[in-house]
Amino acid sequence: MSTPVKPVWKIVGIVVGIIVLVLIAIPMFIDVNNYRPQIESNLTSALGRQVKVGNLSLSILSGSVKADQLSIADDPKFSNSAFIQAKALAVGVELMPLVFSKKLNVTNINIEHPEIFLLRNRDGVWNFSSLGAQSNGAAKPSSSNDSTTNSTSNINIAKLDVTDGTVTVGSSTGKRQPIVYKNVDIAVRNFAFTGSFPVKASVGLPGGGNLKIDGKAGPINATDSALTPLEAKLKITKLDLAQSALVDPSLGMTGSADFEGTLSSDGRVAKANGTVKGTALKLVPAGKPAGQPVNLVFAVEHNLKDETGKINQGDITIGKAAAKLLGTYNMKGETTSIQTKLTANGMPVDDVETVLPALGVNLPSGSQLKGGTISAEISSNGPLDKLVSSGWVKMNNTALTGFNLGSKLSALSALTGKQPSTGNDTQIQNLSSNVRYAPDGTKLDKISLVIPALGTVTGDGTISPSNALAFKLIANLSGGIGGGLTQVAGAGSGGIPIMIGGTTSNPTFSPDMKGIMGSKLKGLIPNGAGGKNNPLGGLGGLLGKKPH
Repeated sequence: MSTPVKPVWKIVGIVVGIIVLVLIAIPMFIDVNNYRPQIESNLTSALGRQVKVGNLSLSILSGSVKADQLSIADDPKFSNSAFIQAKALAVGVELMPLVFSKKLNVTNINIEHPEIFLLRNRDGVWNFSSLGAQSNGAAKPSSSNDSTTNSTSNINIAKLDVTDGTVTVGSSTGKRQPIVYKNVDIAVRNFAFTGSFPVKASVGLPGGGNLKIDGKAGPINATDSALTPLEAKLKITKLDLAQSALVDPSLGMTGSADFEGTLSSDGRVAKANGTVKGTALKLVPAGKPAGQPVNLVFAVEHNLKDETGKINQGDITIGKAAAKLLGTYNMKGETTSIQTKLTANGMPVDDVETVLPALGVNLPSGSQLKGGTISAEISSNGPLDKLVSSGWVKMNNTALTGFNLGSKLSALSALTGKQPSTGNDTQIQNLSSNVRYAPDGTKLDKISLVIPALGTVTGDGTISPSNALAFKLIANLSGGIGGGLTQVAGAGSGGIPIMIGGTTSNPTFSPDMKGIMGSKLKGLIPNGAGGKNNPLGGLGGLLGKKPH
């Protein structure tokens, strides 16, 4: 005779009800706060930092122990404040060992809404470098590849998550304004100090950008966790240079950058390669945003211990213009130092002209470079805040539209009675100059400018940080202006002295009257006629010739 269905379901319901009651009642008989010293001790031993957790509660249904706060101490060499503070900590546990054997086996950890403080000292060492050392901050002696300590070799966590965190990056010296990153999520699976483990991270960048990391890390280096091996793909979108921790704000660099590439580290050398697209870049404090994107394909090798690196590939493109950047850098201290060389051959002027404002190069108001090519070789040396760049620049077969140099020489035409050429543009056959850029200004020497409608101009000069001009040039002008002024200046004078003042956006041109009259008077003094009876002998002395 079969058992009625209804009584069976009734029995099942009673059993389920009993189980639920037992599950509800278990937390009443297990005071998980008794395990707090064990949890704090295990975490302190694993991290090498003092760890404190708040009041604990047990949830049987979720199989977790929850704490209402978490605090992990900072390295005392950096600060006495907390390295991590969190409002909540959930620790997943194995229920059966906990209920029947009073044994706490951790399966996963979730740190909710943490505030993490990252500090870097003047030697390039981070405050998280000592994480994972033995209790009391003393790690056993080991080689750079040894990632094993007695206190951490048995730590295994299936899931380790950080959700909705905030990371503040600053300097232990306090010389830089801290940078805050929000919406930080980190997911680690099968974590162990002695082996590799998958890791994913998403970070909200200041200014609305985002950083994503997908790869694997480990084993954790026992002496310096910053030297832990890593293989990962990185993707950065809309990195705001002015608000990132990557660029010192005092350098005046602004713009947005997108990056996609890979990062690999063996614990000693990190290699990064990929592509960067910079939009609206401004590279100097006095600059203006570039008119089109700058693209960079790069490969870098970075020595993690020395904080030095080498740029093995740096292919820069601006439209159809291409250049190469190679060199080395040193990130020790507060400011990065570089030693690089930029080479470019036959770049289209039209593309280069769009990024000149980003470099602080300002053309006369309303003017624009059109057509032709530009070549350059520039070496840069020193700290970024005191960088000195020098080399040469050559430009061929271009035009400065919206600016007529002949019309600007009206002061010269007044001396001759000849009118300068008219028009809106200045055709440039070629222009070459040595260039030196430093924080105190820009110096150009060995200038050679050939303008078919006017002639040849040579000389040197400076541009101040405020774009004030101070140039002394010699013009060998052709046509009516040249002929007339050659007569005024004196035959064989070697050219007409010209002074350029004003600013880069509004330059002024005037004849160097002292130079012109000096050349004229020198031409009037016969060779060997500096005696006492020579009426021009005194003038000769004033002009640099001593009377005999």
